[in-house]
Amino acid sequence: MPGTERTVNIRPSRRSGASVFELEHQRFDETVRARMGYRSAEMTRASDGNAAANDNDGPTRWSRSTRAAVAGWAPLATVAKVATLTAGCAVLSGGWTGSVAMAQPVDDALRTELSALAALAGEPRFVSAGGVTRDETPLLTLENGASFDPEDTHRRLVLVGGLDGDPRSARIVLDAVRWFKTSAPDNARASWTLSALPLAHPGRTGPRAPHRFPPVEDFFDASERPETHYTWRWVTYQAPDLIVVVSAGDGFRARPGAEADETRPGGALARALVSRGPESGLGSVETLHVTASESDGAAMIGVLRDRLARVPRRSPLREAIAERLARDPLRVARLLAERYPGTVGMSYIPAVAWVHTLKLADVTGDASWRDKVRGQVRPWLSGERPLVGERVSFASVAGAMVFAEIAKLAGADREAASRLAAEAVALGAAETAPGVPEHGSGWTDDMFLGTVVAARALDAAGLAAATRLITNYAGRLQQPDGVFHHAPDAPVAWGRGNGFAALGLAEVLTALPEDHPDRPGLLDMYRRQMVAMRRYQAPDGMWSQVVDIPGSYREASVTALTLTAMARGIRHGWLDQSYRRVAERAWRALLAHVRIDGTLVDVCISTGAGPTRRYYLDRTAVNGADDRGGALILGAALEFHALD
Repeated sequence: MPGTERTVNIRPSRRSGASVFELEHQRFDETVRARMGYRSAEMTRASDGNAAANDNDGPTRWSRSTRAAVAGWAPLATVAKVATLTAGCAVLSGGWTGSVAMAQPVDDALRTELSALAALAGEPRFVSAGGVTRDETPLLTLENGASFDPEDTHRRLVLVGGLDGDPRSARIVLDAVRWFKTSAPDNARASWTLSALPLAHPGRTGPRAPHRFPPVEDFFDASERPETHYTWRWVTYQAPDLIVVVSAGDGFRARPGAEADETRPGGALARALVSRGPESGLGSVETLHVTASESDGAAMIGVLRDRLARVPRRSPLREAIAERLARDPLRVARLLAERYPGTVGMSYIPAVAWVHTLKLADVTGDASWRDKVRGQVRPWLSGERPLVGERVSFASVAGAMVFAEIAKLAGADREAASRLAAEAVALGAAETAPGVPEHGSGWTDDMFLGTVVAARALDAAGLAAATRLITNYAGRLQQPDGVFHHAPDAPVAWGRGNGFAALGLAEVLTALPEDHPDRPGLLDMYRRQMVAMRRYQAPDGMWSQVVDIPGSYREASVTALTLTAMARGIRHGWLDQSYRRVAERAWRALLAHVRIDGTLVDVCISTGAGPTRRYYLDRTAVNGADDRGGALILGAALEFHALD
C-alpha cells in the first residue's frame, strides 16, 4: 500500500577500535571482497528454531558461475582531481574539466569521488552504501551520522540521483554536495545537514523492470531491481526534511513532488514520498524532482539555495521517527514484554523474551511480569509438555534458559525449574569429541544456543563444555579481522550469526569466575569481535545483514544482539568507555526500527547455513510483528538501560 513501511508480505584501517566510517578525513581502509563461488553443501538443517529446512531458499536457486566483486577504500593520497563515472563521460572534480576513458569499474570511480568529497571539511563525511545490486555492486552513499540523533537540530536534506541508471544525474548530485560543503551560504550549512545517494541504479544493459514506489512486492531479495527497494528504505531512514531527486535530461525543470512525472523513476519516487500518509506510521516529506543536464549546475544550485531557505520545519516523516527516538529503554522494554512472545513454545525465541521479562520485573518491581512468564511456561513446569521432542536441537534446548532463571526465584516452581534446567545443561554438554556438541549444528548459532543454559544456571560442568564449544568454534570460524563466518561451509559473516557469537561469549564470560583458566582466551575472542563490529557499524548505528558488506540491508536482530553483548562488556569493564558511543548509536538506530505499536522493521527471517553470499543477501526481512526481533530488542533495551 502506498506510504507504508510494510513493503513485503510477512513470511513463516586496522586502527585499534576505529570505525571504518569514522575516518577523520585522512584515509579509507582497503576492503577486498573474497571470491565466493557456488558450494554444494545442502541446507538440510535450519537454525533459529530449525524452522527453515523446508524453505525454498536452498542452493539450487543459485548459479554455479563464480561471482566476484572487489570494493576498496582508496587512500586519499591517490585521489587526483579525476573521477570517471562511465566511459567517455565529462568529468567535473575540484575545478578540473575533461573527458577521459574509463579506467576503473563504475563503483570504484564513484567511490574515489565520494572519498574526495568526504575528505572536505564538514558533513557529510562517511562513505557507505544504501544497497547492493544483483551483481553485488554497492549503491554508494555519502552520509552524516546524525540520522537518529535526537539532539541534532539541523534540518536534513537528502539528494538522490541515478534512478534511471544515467551517471549524468550522479554527476549533478556530486557537484551539489561539493557546493554544499564548500560554497553554500553559512546559514545554510549551519541549519542543514546532508546525505546523498548519487547513483541509485548503476547503469545496466537489457530490459528493465519498471520502478514502483513504494515497493509492494518482495523487498531486498527482489529478482528485478532490488535497487528500488534499497533506495526506498535508505531514503526513509535518513529521516529527511527535504528530498531532491535528480534525473538527467536535456533541459532544466524543477517540479514539486506532488506534480512530478510518475512515468520517470525519479518522479515516481518523489510522488510516493510526498504522498505518504500517517497511516504508514511515518508520514510525508517535502520532495522536489529536478531534471537537468550537466550544464545546468548553476540552476540546480539556485533551486537548492532557495529551498533550503524556505523549508520552515521538520517533516512529518522525521517527526514520526523523532517520536520513536524519544522513548527511554524501559518504556520500550515494557512495550515489547507486553507484546512478545506472540507464540509460546519451547525455543530460544520465546525464552529470550521470558528471561528478560523476568528481569523487567526485577528492574521495575512489578511482579505481574513474573506472573505472565510463569503462566506461559506452566505446561512445562507441570510436566504436561516435555522439554524436547524426539529430535534434540539446540534451539529447543536453549528454551530452558527460562527455567534456570525461575529456579533462582522463591516459590513452588523452583524444584521443577531446576530439574528442567539441569536436563537442558546435560543435553548442551553432551559431546562426540571435546568441543564438538552432540546436538549442535556447527554454526555460530551454537555459541549462544548451546551454552546459554549452562551460563544462566552457573553449572560448572556445563560451563566447562561451553568453553570447549566456543573455543573450538572460534578456532574454525573467527576470521583474522575478528568477525565470524556462519559455518565452515558457509564462509559469510552473517549478521545474526555474529550476534549469536557475541552474546554467547558475553553470557559465558559473565558466568565464568575471574580466575577461570579459559577466561583470558574467551575474553580475547570477544574483544577482537567487538573491535571488528565497531569498525563495520553503519553511519546510522545499525549493523548489516552481512556484516562486512556495506549495502547489505541494515538489520535489526544483529544490531540488537551486538548492542546487548557490547553493553554487557562496557558494564563489566571488558571494553573501555569509548564503546559507549557505539552502543548509544546502535540503541538509537534500534529505536527508529521499533514502531510505536511494538511491530518492527527489517528483522531477518529464520536462516540456515547457506552456500553463497547471495543466499544471505536475499534472506527476507520481516516488517511487522516478529517474536524473534521483539525478544532480542527487549534484551538490548534492558542491557542498555543497565549502562546507566
